[in-house]
Amino acid sequence: MKPSTLFCTFDIRNFYTMLPQEEALNILVEFLHTHGYTKVKGIPLDSIRELASIVLKENAFVYGNKFYQQTTGGAMGSSFTLTLANIFMWRW
Repeated sequence: MKPSTLFCTFDIRNFYTMLPQEEALNILVEFLHTHGYTKVKGIPLDSIRELASIVLKENAFVYGNKFYQQTTGGAMGSSFTLTLANIFMWRW
């Protein structure tokens, strides 16, 4: 790093829960491809995308004795959601 290097942090409100799922999945594949991956531990990128989609889209929770399915973003507290959000910001 240069002595003139500056660091900054961002706090994007409700980012994890408002992350656009399809766009984030596309960016995940783009990120992996850009960094030279065609497979991750032997798993092709299209399978990685499908598995990531399952993690995001099959997230359900109970509130007030009713079941809900999350349709935008990812689960709060999920290490995958954190990683995906960081990769999403890489593209930004």
